[in-house]
Amino acid sequence: MAKKLFIAEKPSVAQEFAKALKYQMSRRDGYLESEEAIVTWCVGHLVELAPPNVYDAKYVKWNIADLPILPQKWQYLVSASTKKQFGILQKLMNRSDVDSIVNSCDSGREGELIFRLVYQQTGCKKPFSRLWLSSMEENAIREGFAHLKPSTEYDALYNAALCRERADWMVGINASRLFSCLYGQPLAVGRVMTPVLAMTVVREAAIAAFVPEKFYTVDLELTSGCTASSRR
Repeated sequence: MAKKLFIAEKPSVAQEFAKALKYQMSRRDGYLESEEAIVTWCVGHLVELAPPNVYDAKYVKWNIADLPILPQKWQYLVSASTKKQFGILQKLMNRSDVDSIVNSCDSGREGELIFRLVYQQTGCKKPFSRLWLSSMEENAIREGFAHLKPSTEYDALYNAALCRERADWMVGINASRLFSCLYGQPLAVGRVMTPVLAMTVVREAAIAAFVPEKFYTVDLELTSGCTASSRR
């Protein structure tokens, strides 16, 4: 009997999906299974961008002369901490009795990226659809599974996630190495982290330099009983 494979982002969410689907599921190592379906999970990011030394061994040493590091063809690795779960997903996705897959990761840019990277890294070619939820209520989950979306509707979202991920990598790798070499100490620079840190520092400096000044306002008590107040 052909089965549909549902891939959630976290074990707790997978449990909610199994409950909503009303299948009599048995617990296996890394997934739940019934006669009709299999529900499994990703445990967050299973597949990550490879570090610079995977592209060239010389990048093990941080050197300004090697910058910028801009891969022509991006490479990915399975996270060392989640290799077991990735292996489970790879076997499930390529099982002969699994005829279709449902991307049931979180409804958003990161959820789309997590699933697509796993799908590509496993070498899976089977058709997949998309579960898109705005609520985790049981009725909403069942409604979502009853109206699955074509995967192609979310290709642009996936591409946006790739842009964000690769921008983070390029800024983080190159800027961190540049400033660490310039200042002779390890310094972490990030696309989001560093601007936020800069705004915090500027705000703290403004607070520290604040000097209280007297100010005045004019209040007029009107015969109608109202009061009109000026600005400072």
